[in-house]
Amino acid sequence: MLSKPATTNDVHVSEKIKQNKFLKFKDSLVSSRAQIWRSWTSWRIAAVVFMTIALVQTCMLIFATMGDFESRRLQDLRESGRAAIMPLINTNMTEILQSPLKETEVNRLFQATKINGISVYTLGLMSPNSDRLELLAQYGDPLILSLIDTKNLNRTFRSSDGNTYEFIQRISTVSGSYFMVIRMDSTHIQEQLFTFVIETIKIMLLMSLFVTTVLMIALGRWLLEPILFMRDNLMEAYKNPENPQIKDSPFDPNDEIGSAIDIAQSLIRQNAANISQIRSAAEDKIHKLAYYDTLTGLPNRTLFLQNLAEKSKIKADGKTERFGVVTIDLDHFKDVNDSMGHNVGDAILRGVGKRLSSALPDTAIVSRSGEDEFAVMMPLSTDINTARDVAERIAGVIKNEPFKVFNETFQIRSSIGVSTFPDDATDPDQVLKNADIALNRAKEEGRDRIKEYSEDFDRAVQARFQMLRDLRDAMEHEELQLYYQPQLDLRTGEIIGAEALLRWWKKDNSKEGSTFISPGEFIPVAEQSGLIVPIGEWVMKRACTTAKTWHTDHNLDIRIAINVSAHQFSQSDICAFTQRTLEEIGIDPHKVELEVTESVFMDDIQHTIQTLQNLHAIGVELAIDDFGTGYSSLSYLRQFPIDRLKIDQSFIRNALNDQDDAAIARTIIALGRALNLKVIAEGVETKEHENFLVAEGCDEVQGFRYCRPIHEDDFLKFALGYNGKLDSFNND
Repeated sequence: MLSKPATTNDVHVSEKIKQNKFLKFKDSLVSSRAQIWRSWTSWRIAAVVFMTIALVQTCMLIFATMGDFESRRLQDLRESGRAAIMPLINTNMTEILQSPLKETEVNRLFQATKINGISVYTLGLMSPNSDRLELLAQYGDPLILSLIDTKNLNRTFRSSDGNTYEFIQRISTVSGSYFMVIRMDSTHIQEQLFTFVIETIKIMLLMSLFVTTVLMIALGRWLLEPILFMRDNLMEAYKNPENPQIKDSPFDPNDEIGSAIDIAQSLIRQNAANISQIRSAAEDKIHKLAYYDTLTGLPNRTLFLQNLAEKSKIKADGKTERFGVVTIDLDHFKDVNDSMGHNVGDAILRGVGKRLSSALPDTAIVSRSGEDEFAVMMPLSTDINTARDVAERIAGVIKNEPFKVFNETFQIRSSIGVSTFPDDATDPDQVLKNADIALNRAKEEGRDRIKEYSEDFDRAVQARFQMLRDLRDAMEHEELQLYYQPQLDLRTGEIIGAEALLRWWKKDNSKEGSTFISPGEFIPVAEQSGLIVPIGEWVMKRACTTAKTWHTDHNLDIRIAINVSAHQFSQSDICAFTQRTLEEIGIDPHKVELEVTESVFMDDIQHTIQTLQNLHAIGVELAIDDFGTGYSSLSYLRQFPIDRLKIDQSFIRNALNDQDDAAIARTIIALGRALNLKVIAEGVETKEHENFLVAEGCDEVQGFRYCRPIHEDDFLKFALGYNGKLDSFNND
């Protein structure tokens, strides 16, 4: 098949391609040179190459060139000296013992040439066969070389300063052979040698520079430029590993360096792809961790709030969607976790989440908002038009069917709070907060119930927070005080103790300057907030200090009774604090009684027993306050190292009118006697109450019949003025 003839257009295209290739090559060469000479590695290689070439040439100059140059110049000097002498020799002389040179001609020779000394020798005539030489004549400067015989006629002499050069020349005539030692001025040879060395060094440097440049260009093109290209790509990958802007390799992938660059670029791209994949997976994981509960897979509180915010936005038609927000707390779930283990608890939580998700429509959003708390947002429609309807469906889903876990059946109930958007609030956060407020009210009222949000709940919460702030201020400004109520022995009438009772007069702008706050109001707030722990520590220190002062200053040796909250047992090391306080104040431990309520025993009975035993080992007495109102088991009562049972005042107050209360009081007294415990009754208000307790065998009493709680100064006056007779008290 014949080839198609090239057209003019094809020729132009071909020329353009060649020009582009040439321009690319030129740009590449320029770029290569620029990169080479900017590279520290290039400079080091260039320095090594240059110094190596210069060193080799220097050695050649020293060991070969200089010696050869000097030899040639000396040879030329000898030839010039011989050429200058030969015309002066009388070759036709027949007398061998006469010098062939005329002195006048020799002197002119010294002036005209570099010869400045000549010695003429000939063979001795006495022994023709001998090679001994005899000096015939000597002209000019004295010579160093002297001839004895014809041996070593090739000898030369060069002065140490290089200014003179002596050599031997044999000249034949008709009469025989003459041997001349010629001394010549060689100063110009030193100058020529110096000039030669300088010129040679210049040439060597230029050659070294040229060879180095050519070598560096070659190295740059085939080695350094690929390395710098690879380095630039690696730097780009380092700066932006996920999306590196690397250039395509212009180098031949078939040679070693080109293939290495291709491998490096493949690794860079592979690394970028892996980082992108890992980042994407990590972002998905982070998103799930940030917005979803890992146990149930449900949205967490953060995502739930975001969904609330989206739902609460005004639509294009200017309307907003009504929806109910329901918060759920599983009742006594902590007991399940503590008794059955977290595996069972986790299974129940997953089960609750699945039930709620399956029982509610797709428009509902179910989330796990806390450890055992869930939140539901559901649009209100014609079928379910109130948030309470949603809550009742949720309550039924949870409690209608028990949960089966590991062949165990658990009946789970819940407390539920309800709030409606936009009826109760227009802010998504506030709607959820209102549902939480309603939930807390449901738990406060006994659990297992539904409470709808009311503004009264919010006001109660705000009042509680305000009381907490005021209580903190009261501690800081020392507004809290201790009052004391005497405790008496029913048999002897003696004052045997005093109960320290906390009182708070809140300072205000009233006429009296302060308002009395009942302990029934602020103690629960202190317990819920944890503030009861520092308050309790202050009470113990103040009461012990007062009792120590009464004993030291007034010889009033009575027991001081201090109430201890259940929160102090669980939130503080009460044993260490009690021992440290007793040691610092220096009070007898047996003169301190700690009163604990039966609620202390409800959380962790073993911890309670151990704590009571540690306190008893310190030496303090222990009493169970309000005995009969709690849920303590008599089987545990035998293990408690207690000294006293305290009958709650409600039983004493009604004992004369209510047979049940009277029976409870008798039973507690009998129980104390059986367990060899002291029994003290509080709330004794009348002589009749006292007579009842005396008849039943009660040991100790306290109440309004004897004295109200009073300030420590008033108590001291009361105790010092008391005559020791119970009959001295009236019934008022």
